[in-house]
Amino acid sequence: MADAPGENAKKGWKPATQAVRGGLMRSEHGEISEALYLTSGYSYDSAEQAMRRMAGEEDGFVYSRYGSPTCEMLQQRLALIEGAETCRVAASGMGAISTAILAPLKAGDRVVAATALFGSCRWIIANQMPKFGIETVFVDGADLEAWEREIAKGCQLVLIESPANPLLDGVDIEAVAKLCKAAGATLVVDNVFATPILQKPLELGADVVVYSTTKHMDGQGRVMGGAILCDSARMEEIYDPWLRHLGPAASPFNAWVVLKGLETLKLRVDQQTRNAARLADVIADHPAIAAVRYPHREDHPHYEIHKRQMSAGGTMIAFSLKGSQAEAFKFLNALELVDICNNLGDTKTLACHPSSTTHRALSDDEQASMGLDRSWIRMSVGLEDSDDLVMDLTRALNSV
Repeated sequence: MADAPGENAKKGWKPATQAVRGGLMRSEHGEISEALYLTSGYSYDSAEQAMRRMAGEEDGFVYSRYGSPTCEMLQQRLALIEGAETCRVAASGMGAISTAILAPLKAGDRVVAATALFGSCRWIIANQMPKFGIETVFVDGADLEAWEREIAKGCQLVLIESPANPLLDGVDIEAVAKLCKAAGATLVVDNVFATPILQKPLELGADVVVYSTTKHMDGQGRVMGGAILCDSARMEEIYDPWLRHLGPAASPFNAWVVLKGLETLKLRVDQQTRNAARLADVIADHPAIAAVRYPHREDHPHYEIHKRQMSAGGTMIAFSLKGSQAEAFKFLNALELVDICNNLGDTKTLACHPSSTTHRALSDDEQASMGLDRSWIRMSVGLEDSDDLVMDLTRALNSV
């Protein structure tokens, strides 16, 4: 059995090392690659042992909806990389974030969220929470006065993304965290775009961090997954019962794939970030472009926030073409190397039209409230040679 997460952390291993060795549990065979345990259930030495395990009086696995050795390795590794006390994995990013924002709430509670969110997250808050008697309100994520005003009215939970999907808006996590603590509200941060390599929300005061492990962590277009990271008390009291009884369980196979992806996470994110920074500069100078957003470019409206919170600009770019949907579609259809795809954080460069794909469930007014119109493209930059990417994007922009 490998060292427990706390013991690994005491060794002072850096995140890149934790991503390779953190949470490792070897069987008696001494395998180097993590073992994949494809089983739905587990046997017991006796009826008494089964009773103790189900009652939580004895450590051990009981059912793969509750956990498995492969998922446990992933949970320990993610907690070590993030600097969290504990982690739970789920079947998808939305399985993780829906758990993170719904499990703590009850009828009569109030939620404050940033206007700029992934379409499905915004849909849950705007359309589902009110059905359960939960009051919801959206604010401009960069407007601290709005955060202060709405949080001070009383709320139980706050949700933000920074950088936000799809236009890479910035939210001052530390400032919002202070407001939440004063009000007794839980701050949940979706850190998918930044990754734990470039930004640590828990260090900035967040209570809960969520990920789609599909993005960046697997990062090679293979499997779905999600993760929730927070303190142990919150996990055991609020999230564990929800996960066990509602059942958004992670597949051991998917967990194993993400485990192997984590070994190269830093290498991939670092190179993808270098590629993205170069492409953002190239795009910004093209006459077909109306605006470009990249977190570490000084012309980003929330540059100061991103520069303070993120160690680098990340893998994502958003840009607006002069015109509207027709020009955006013409650009996308002219791409030869880059794929049209609504996924992100992949080794392959992917581009999509958020207004008609990832955020299509939102009305035009809702899209406009986050600055989104039909001219915008969201691009996730991969590991291709940047010269080839520049050539493909320049040719496609020239066609517009």
